[in-house]
Parts: sequence; structure tokens; C-alpha cells
Amino acid sequence: MNRPIVELVGSGRAVPEKVLTNADLERMVDTSDQWIRDRTGIRERRIASDDETLARMAQCACTQVLEDAQVDVLEIDSIIFGTASPDRLLPSQACDLQAALGADNAAAFDVTAACSGFLYGLAVAEGLVAAGTATNVLVVGGDRLSRITDYTDRATCILFGDGVGATLVRPARNGDRGILSTYIKTDGRLGELLWRPGGGAIHPPSEEMLADHSYFLRMAGREVFKHAVRSMADACDHALIQAGLTTNDVDVLIPHQANLRIIESLTKHAGIPLEKTYINIDRYGNTSAASIPIALDECVREGRIKPGSNILMVAFGGGLTWAATMVRW
Repeated sequence: MNRPIVELVGSGRAVPEKVLTNADLERMVDTSDQWIRDRTGIRERRIASDDETLARMAQCACTQVLEDAQVDVLEIDSIIFGTASPDRLLPSQACDLQAALGADNAAAFDVTAACSGFLYGLAVAEGLVAAGTATNVLVVGGDRLSRITDYTDRATCILFGDGVGATLVRPARNGDRGILSTYIKTDGRLGELLWRPGGGAIHPPSEEMLADHSYFLRMAGREVFKHAVRSMADACDHALIQAGLTTNDVDVLIPHQANLRIIESLTKHAGIPLEKTYINIDRYGNTSAASIPIALDECVREGRIKPGSNILMVAFGGGLTWAATMVRW
């Protein structure tokens, strides 16, 4: 396969107005600002209000993308939404977004790969374009993890925030610019290291489920840390090899913003200097599938990413899933 087949055009993001600081959490659970910052690098995160739905935030982010790309909404033929916390279980989050945008000509569906959802979405979008099934694909990553976070569990409630990011995938027009390589992997045997025990068809909503908090996210932090560093470093290596590049060719590394210690360990294992790495976890916390597209949009708008920049994006999430995508902007 000769790449690039597709290119990324435009970017957008939307985050809630409400800021939940570490000081706020000190009043909710047994924790401290210093403890949180030392272990995660997080100072604050954004929490969606009742009217800041995932669909509404995604509509805002996608409108920015369409303006950047100078594409009319009726030209969109596919919408792929990576999320693990949709506004409702049926129909898909992508269907609600399609209706909100007025993208009447678009097929719409979700990708559920937790924090890796945006990069999985890019891989699917590339396949649709390569098959001739689609031409303009909106790829969105977004989560409202605050709605499935247990705020009595100090180990997890300090981590998560809400937000949405997006981009447009279309056939490559600029020679060597676009997606240069994609690597996606899964190990379902490790699913219960990061999961939601209740709420699905096996354990449907019940009084017992609400009482034992099995509706909320649960995570084995130490094990997740270990697998995250090793898996993301491996994904970076594969993506670079497939693209025929080395770490010296990377202009910007955009890792999933899960934990500052994970990011620092990743850069050491992958051999990419920390100064090439974009970090915003201190302001947003872990926004799951939204973290990479939010960071991508910030990099573009701050001028850190320019035409021709080599961007390595890498993620790790529940499943367990992990992925890396090499893009020349």
C-alpha cells in the first residue's frame, strides 16, 4: 500500500466551562493538591454541565473543523465518533452528532476503543477512503467521563475530565502529506484492568448496581501504568518503522494525556525528547478519546504544528487497546 492515502485537514476542540481544581477535590475526598500533582501532573480538569452534552460539544468542535477545511457540511459522507461515554446507548453518539450538524449525506457510527478511540477512528476513516466508500470523513474523539466517575474513589476521581476534539480525513492531495503509518493493537485478556463492571446487558441497571458503584469506572492503576508505557513505546516503534522514519524525524509527539509520569516514561522508552512532546494534562486531566484531538488542535492553533510537520500520536486505553499514527501535516 502506497501512503499517504489520506490527509488530515482542519482541527477543532470543545471543553466545558466548569473547572474542577485539585483544591476542589480536597473538599470532596481524602486527597491533596500536592499528592495529585506529584503522582499525575494534573492541576485541574473540565467538567460538563447538564446542558454541555457530548453531542453539543462535538458539534462545536466539528464546526471549527469544517471552517478550517472550507468544507460544507453536506459534503461530509461519514462521521466516526470515538467514545466510551455516549450521551445515550442507542442510537450512537455519531448519529446524534450527524443530526446536530445537519450532515444529511453522512453515514454515522461509533468506535469504542476507550482512550485509543480517536486513533482507531483515523484507521477506520483511512480504510473507508481507500475502499472508495467515503471522501470526507469527520473523525471525532470525545468523552464525558465525569458521568461515569466515582467521586468517592480518590484513586480515580482525580484523573478524569470532559471534552471533545475532531479533524477531517480526506484523500491525500499534497504529495507526501497525510497519514504515513498506523498501528493498532488489543489485548482483551486484560480488559478488567480498566473497565465498568455494571450497566451493560450482563449487569443491567439496578438498585444493587448503584449501591455498589459498579456503574462507575474501575482501574488497577499500577498494572495499567506498566502496560501503558510498554505498549505505547512499542506502538511508537512500529509506526516509525512503517513510515520509514526515526525518532529524529518526529517534530511533535502527542501522547494520550493519562498521567504525566506515564508520558515521561514513554518518552524515555521511545527515545523521543520531552521537549518534542506536547503536554496539556495539567489543564484537562484524562479526557480519554478526546485527549489527542484536543492536543492536536492546540498544537495547530499555537503554531507548534505547521505544514510539513511530522506528528506522532500514540494512545493507550481500556480494552486493553493501544495505537500509534504517524502523520505529516
